[in-house]
Amino acid sequence: MAVLKIGVIEDELVIARTILGTLEELGYSHCGPAINYTEALDLLENQKPDLVLLDIQLAGRKDGFDVAEKINETYRIPFIFLTANSDIETIDRAKKVKPHAYIVKPFTKEELYAAIEIAFSNFTGNQIELKSENNASSPIRNFMFVKDGYVFRKIFFDELLYLESEANYVLLHLTSKKRIMVRSTINDFMEQLDPERFIRVHRRFSINISFIENIFPNELSLQEIKIPIGKSYRDELFNALGIRWGVDH
Repeated sequence: MAVLKIGVIEDELVIARTILGTLEELGYSHCGPAINYTEALDLLENQKPDLVLLDIQLAGRKDGFDVAEKINETYRIPFIFLTANSDIETIDRAKKVKPHAYIVKPFTKEELYAAIEIAFSNFTGNQIELKSENNASSPIRNFMFVKDGYVFRKIFFDELLYLESEANYVLLHLTSKKRIMVRSTINDFMEQLDPERFIRVHRRFSINISFIENIFPNELSLQEIKIPIGKSYRDELFNALGIRWGVDH
């Protein structure tokens, strides 16, 4: 899987070069910088970045808000505002175009990394749906890549035992006993999985039904690990497995 490609739209070239250098250190691909509205549209159209770092103040009559509106209308990719301003008026204008993050200059490498990862993760659900529609005729993959620190790790669905929700993270439990923390909600992450194979059994847990060993009224076991079954998920689980409990549950 290719690394994330970040577009840089920034009219201060010293800052732009610093950002490009930081992106390289973080392991991202990049394109730009574009310094005005026209160059920004050219970058979006021809370089096709996965995410854009967008300065609000740009050279020329049109600014970052104009570029943001164009991104929302035409390109539909996540963008992060970069600005030296954090006044109420600027923030109010920013909220109208719905940036996926907002960074106030100066910022650290760690802050930039966190903003990019969270923005792209929050956008992932919609992006996956679009890619699925565009590649509907493609063969079904038996693996996926997940971001683990600075590395994309390949996970085969056959080794994914169950998912555990931890607020805005998902803990992937593998058959090897290894665990990987992914920045995502469990709902968004489930959209990447085969719904006939992975099913929600609790507000905090989703399981790979291939590994179910025993099912009880209020819990099930996978490799001798007990997972609770939430009341609101029980009927859907039993129906998916073709189970008739035989008593009033």
